[in-house]
Amino acid sequence: MPDPDDRTTPPGLPQTADRALQVLLAFDRARPEWGVTAVAREFGLHTSIAQRLLAVLAHRGFLVRDDSTRKYRIGPAALHLGRMWDRAGALDLLVAPVLTDLAAQTGHAALLSLPDGAHTRCVLAAEGADGRLRGYSLVGELYPAHAGATSKAYFAFLSEEERDRLFADRPMARFTPDTVTDLAVLREQLAEVAVRGWAFTTGEYDTGVATLAVPVFLRGEPYGSLSVGWSAARFDHDPEQWVDLLRRGADLIELRLSRPVPRR
Repeated sequence: MPDPDDRTTPPGLPQTADRALQVLLAFDRARPEWGVTAVAREFGLHTSIAQRLLAVLAHRGFLVRDDSTRKYRIGPAALHLGRMWDRAGALDLLVAPVLTDLAAQTGHAALLSLPDGAHTRCVLAAEGADGRLRGYSLVGELYPAHAGATSKAYFAFLSEEERDRLFADRPMARFTPDTVTDLAVLREQLAEVAVRGWAFTTGEYDTGVATLAVPVFLRGEPYGSLSVGWSAARFDHDPEQWVDLLRRGADLIELRLSRPVPRR
């Protein structure tokens, strides 16, 4: 796997194309816009070269230029690639082996879930030796933000402002007798998860189902959650025994999905 901190272009590959891609990958939440001078300084380029790289990316729709500030932001072509990423099955190719290994080591279902409004949605799953948690595939299942470790492991790492926007004037449905429906209690629980770094619940969304989950980050931003679930009636586990295993899996997913551009 290529070293994400190496800015040198591998022998035999076009340097100009590699530079343009490095510039494109430098756009993130911390730096959502770049100007010619900043790009030239960051990548050690002459301003004329930086200008041409930004211009060609804008010409193909990967960037858009704000004429008032003369700075560039991500353009609509990135949306097209994002949609193609979802349809092409590349996520499955990169992450499914991690879930399969996790399911094999724990014996239980392993899930990768990504945010979907005030829920997380299971996008990939692998069955353990104990079989399915339900009579159907978990892929596509929505988990409410307030119910279950799968969602709490993600939403705990959002800012309070982001969470408040999600829960404002939104009723919290009760799915089982153990579902938390008090916003003050939920806030306390999410704060505990953020400090601890992992979430564990039993029967909050599915009666009798225990779930252990950790957050997955991409370039320092919360991306989703990685979790394992099992029947609490059949298995009595200490959830902490698998925390490190899940964290290693989350780190591997981040490594496979991210190619950060190093800062000078």
